[in-house]
Amino acid sequence: MNSPSPDQRRVSVIVPTLDEAEGLAMLVHALQREPELREIIVVDGGSIDGTRGIAEALGARVLLSERGRGQQLRAGAAVASGEILLFLHADSVFPSGGLGAITALLDREPPVPGGNFRLLFDGDSRFARGLTMFYAGIRRFGLYYGDSGIFARRSAYDAVGGIRPIPLMEDYDFACRLERAGPTRRIEQPALVTSSRKFAGRRAIAIIYGWIWIHLAYWLGVSPDRLARFYYSSRRHRRRATGDLAGG
Repeated sequence: MNSPSPDQRRVSVIVPTLDEAEGLAMLVHALQREPELREIIVVDGGSIDGTRGIAEALGARVLLSERGRGQQLRAGAAVASGEILLFLHADSVFPSGGLGAITALLDREPPVPGGNFRLLFDGDSRFARGLTMFYAGIRRFGLYYGDSGIFARRSAYDAVGGIRPIPLMEDYDFACRLERAGPTRRIEQPALVTSSRKFAGRRAIAIIYGWIWIHLAYWLGVSPDRLARFYYSSRRHRRRATGDLAGG
């Protein structure tokens, strides 16, 4: 098999991590099979489970950062060398041909600054199918998040000011600015698969209510710092109630 040419290696993939040792190797191996991959940058927020060692052993570039996806993603983007940036959660199952789909789309449509993947939640439960439908529905209104694999041309990323180092809503904030930069696109095939773990044990109505509450508070000007304190304290309370103390 021929090695990809340097011209093919166009995509820098930035992965924020915090105790992601369990599934990180699978993601890195999937990305390394993509001819368009330029580099994998793992930005760790203080893992204690060996995440950094796994990433280094697999050949990823590893950075240390203050905890928080906004901080971590911005730090990774600052050192990335690719002309295309892909921001990817560590619990993603990356599809074969995914990077090729990004480069083909951006080559085919020069005005497009970026976009995301169609998102599927893992599992065959009614709950997972409902989440998949919910995310598909809100995408029609230009709403999408980091778990759907947001990608952008480097030039567009810089032009809109990049990802802000805020503790919550950093993906939504960036996607809104990217939407204003031009007609974004969603890649339908192949789709990206993500974990349903952060929603485990929660009722669908509670998820939707929480989503509306966070967005309404953000739109009304509540600071991301205050929202983050509320959001993460609520998650810790739910984990204690269910006995799941390992979740992120």
